[in-house]
Amino acid sequence: MDVLDELLTGTRAQDGVFNLTILDLPWALEIRDEAPLALATIVRGSGWLTRAGIEPQRMEQGDVAIVTGPEPYVVGDTTATTPVLRIHPGGVCERLPGAPIDYSAQLGVRTFGGRKSGEIMVASGTYSVAGDVSRRLVTALPPVLVVPAAEVAGAVMDMITTEIQRDVPGQQTVLDRWLDLALITTLRAWFARPESQAPGWYQAQTDPVAGAALRLLHEDPAHPWTVTELADRVGVSRASLARRFTAVVGEAPMSYLTGWRITLAADQLRSTRDTVETIARRVGYANAFALSVAFKRVRGITPTDHRRAA
Repeated sequence: MDVLDELLTGTRAQDGVFNLTILDLPWALEIRDEAPLALATIVRGSGWLTRAGIEPQRMEQGDVAIVTGPEPYVVGDTTATTPVLRIHPGGVCERLPGAPIDYSAQLGVRTFGGRKSGEIMVASGTYSVAGDVSRRLVTALPPVLVVPAAEVAGAVMDMITTEIQRDVPGQQTVLDRWLDLALITTLRAWFARPESQAPGWYQAQTDPVAGAALRLLHEDPAHPWTVTELADRVGVSRASLARRFTAVVGEAPMSYLTGWRITLAADQLRSTRDTVETIARRVGYANAFALSVAFKRVRGITPTDHRRAA
């Protein structure tokens, strides 16, 4: 099992909101979509992505940015240019004071700006993040990351201007799948960069020892694993597995398994009406009491309280 695939399962675009904005210099676009995970790319032109509390990020044409958290961000020609348009949740575009009068014009489906031949074209899209499994991925990312165009699948990005502006049956599904593919290719490229500080579970996937053990844990988390059995299945000594797994992943095998089981249980508590007993057995605990003890130790609340909070 590919761990990244599993974490991406709940991080899929569903009724994703797209915007294509076409502007002229000087320009700045404020995005207040309040999404837990968003993507932006400059289709035409170049500029800067700024957000409170982080260093401005330079974006050249075709570069892709992934933004986590609901806080707003700005894409503009300089870090000081005042925004002329604001994107609200649901893709609503607002013309701000000082902007040319035609900047609130709808140039087509999902497209706003002054004229189709404008100097700058910015595309943005938002994702929903379903459950604790997906949040495990989101929390591994920085607030803003930018991947150069050369490292992102060009054919995927080339679809933007055509697909966003089309309005045909099934188009929302096409756009959602485009967002999924754009996210996957961008994250793969980001994690491959030295400065990404990729999480241990990602780095481990290419390690012959830690990666093999990690895949076994994800394929069958309910199995009554021990370090000894895991080491036998991988083909190394118990000490070698414990040492290598901890060095690469950042925690011991059984500690990782506990965290993963609790994450799976947390998702199921929120997304199903199954009893705590049923969920406990499904994720590897003998009964509801055993899950409750582990859940409270890791999360600080009981499974029942976690479900109520949803």
